[in-house]
Formats: sequence, C-alpha cells, structure tokens
Amino acid sequence: MIRYRLIILAILSLAGKTLAQQRPVQSLYMFDPILINPAYAGTQVQLSATAIYRNQWVNLEGAPKTVTASVHSGFYKAKMGLGVIFANDQIGIHNDASFYGIYSYKIRLTEASTLSFGLQGGFNNLRSDYNKLTLKNQGDPNLSGVLTKFNPNVGTGIFYRKKNFYFGASVPQLIKNKVFNIEEPTSGPSLSRQERYYYILTGTTVKLANQVKLFPSTLIRFQDQAPLSFDLNTTFVLYDAVGLGVSYRLNEGIVGLFELQINQNFHVGYAYDFTASELRQFSNGSHEIMINYRIKIQKFHAGMPCPTYW
Repeated sequence: MIRYRLIILAILSLAGKTLAQQRPVQSLYMFDPILINPAYAGTQVQLSATAIYRNQWVNLEGAPKTVTASVHSGFYKAKMGLGVIFANDQIGIHNDASFYGIYSYKIRLTEASTLSFGLQGGFNNLRSDYNKLTLKNQGDPNLSGVLTKFNPNVGTGIFYRKKNFYFGASVPQLIKNKVFNIEEPTSGPSLSRQERYYYILTGTTVKLANQVKLFPSTLIRFQDQAPLSFDLNTTFVLYDAVGLGVSYRLNEGIVGLFELQINQNFHVGYAYDFTASELRQFSNGSHEIMINYRIKIQKFHAGMPCPTYW
C-alpha cells in the first residue's frame, strides 16, 4: 500500500539526502569484506566468488531487496589482487544498480603481517519509476515519469592483517555525485547528492579449545551528515565447519548468524535480523543468505598457501 512506501521513504530520507544513493545494510559482510573495502581483494589468494541476497523488512511493501555478487583473486605471488563487484538495490520504486572493478597491492611488513592498499572504480545507475505509485492526485508532476541518473565513482581502502587479527578502513565512494533535481513545492528546485560512507572493520580469532574458535569483530559506519552506526559481532566456530553467531546493530536490533563449510570449495551462510525499531509493527524482520565458492587455480596460485574459511 502507498502508506507503507511512504513510511520507507520517510525513514530512509532521515538517514541521508536521497533514498536511491544510500548504501545497503548487510549482515554477512564479514564473510565478503570486499563489499566495503577494496583493499581486501586477493586476500584469500585463491579465486573467491560470493553471492548474497537480502530481503529486508519482510511483509513491508516496497521494502529493500539487495543482491550483491563479487569475484576476486590474488595474482603475482599474491602481491596483487583483482576483483569485480555487482550490486542491485531495490527499494520501492527506486533501483540502484552498480558495477565496480577493484585493484589491490599488498606489502609484506613481516613474515606474518601484510598491509594492503585498494582502489575501485565504476558506476551506479539510478532509476526511479514514479509511474508505479498509486496516488490520490494523479496530476502531481513531481511524482510521475521515470528518472534515471548515471553516476561514476571511485573508492579506496587499506587492510592490515597479522596472523589472527585484521583491521581495515575504507571509503568505497569518494565522489559526492548529484542525483536528481526535484521541484519542491515551497523552495523550488532541490538538488540531492550522494554522501560519503566511511567504514572501519576489525576482528580477531581466539582459540577456546581444540575444536572451538571465537571470532569477535566490529564494523563502524560513518556517513556525512548522519549519526554514527556500528555492529558488534561474535561467532563461535565448531570443528572448522559450523559457525553460530550473534550481532548487535545500534538502534536497529539483533542479528542471528549461521555459517556452514560444506567442503573445501563451498561455504554458505544465513542471517536473520530481529527488528527492534518501530518498524516491527509492520515487518517480521530481515532474511539474508550467502553462498561462497573458492578454487585454487594452479596457473596463478601454484605454491601459494590459501587461508581457510575461518
């Protein structure tokens, strides 16, 4: 119903100046950090391909649905990483499709630690189809037709890794692109821009017993002209095959996590977000699923050790 779409528009407009440019929130990012930090490309050495689907705020009409797909690998004795990311974020009548190419270069600081620098470049293609709205006033010129916008962008990041510890900082989109010109009833033309996002991701591995490991981590999000946001994550891994975890997301709720390493190539994950905000009156939470495939290609990865899933 139109009122539910308007609820979403109102909530997301508070988070930034334009709905279509807000980066999607995901819960399984710790298993595919390249989505938020280009310096992670090639860290797994072997070819790694990941797909994640998120259905946010189930039962709420027009709620976000996000698909991301990434492929990356290490080259040149794992000193260089190359990758690509595709994403499609659908929120009501608004669609944001993006494609980015990624390059990283790694410097070995010690025998057990490396520092990576990453760059990414690509575009976001925005499309808003106001013809899909059911309006009481069909003659409103501000809510009719189809708006499109092609926005090129670049991003950068660093990623430090030492044995069982990692730290990364990134700005995936540096350019504050113009989005849409919208005629406001009282103030005239209004120009929306994309705001920058800043990410800090860090975590470690703690061995609790022979077959039990603990993976605490956190993600801090900064956005220009928006409040600070962060996740606190804890995952227990049993027998290097099964992971059970929980996350706390500031002002949003609790996330339950499940991961399973099927074999040396396949890894799957699932997350369920328990909504704690006022949206719980309309939604049953959010679902997110992931599948990851890794393979060692002898031509590029011969003689190089590849990290395990955990």
